[in-house]
Amino acid sequence: MSNNKTSWFKSLKQPSAKYSLGGILIVGIITGVILWGGFNTALEVSNTETFCISCHEMEENVYKEYQNTIHYNNRSGVRATCPDCHVPKEWHWKVARKIKATNELYHKVMGSISTPEKFEEKRLQLARNVWKVMKKTDSRECRNCHEFESMDYLKQGRRAVDNHTRGFDEGKTCIDCHKGIAHSLPAMYEEDPSAAVGP
Repeated sequence: MSNNKTSWFKSLKQPSAKYSLGGILIVGIITGVILWGGFNTALEVSNTETFCISCHEMEENVYKEYQNTIHYNNRSGVRATCPDCHVPKEWHWKVARKIKATNELYHKVMGSISTPEKFEEKRLQLARNVWKVMKKTDSRECRNCHEFESMDYLKQGRRAVDNHTRGFDEGKTCIDCHKGIAHSLPAMYEEDPSAAVGP
């Protein structure tokens, strides 16, 4: 047993004809750190508003709408950017979202929403996709900033208190009632109940 340990330690210290095990391990660790750092850097760079609006489809459509909402400009000066609402904070959910976002690259190449007209044609479908995800995650991204436990009902209007209380009792989530708060609602929302703004 001790001979095995000794030979293992020797292989770490003494180079063989070509490589030492220690050298290989060090190179492997350094390569791993560089790859991991590069991956995390790319993850963070792609998680900024600047990156999100770097394509004209987003800059010319949803970003312009968002600039006229309370999430962009408000009395408190707190701004929710694209990733705040569309990308989870937790690392494993963030990576899963980024993997799903590769589908958006395909649509970018195909020009699926390359003009305002094409975007409007798909607005309801795109909105439903986001609403479905938010419903499934219990509006996780909304809760990055808005927590039920932190709501001060004394500072809310009567209608808001009534709606929040009823919504909590009925097990509703933020997106059930708060559609169209950062982007315009689809043109069909008057005819399609699934696109309506809550109670």
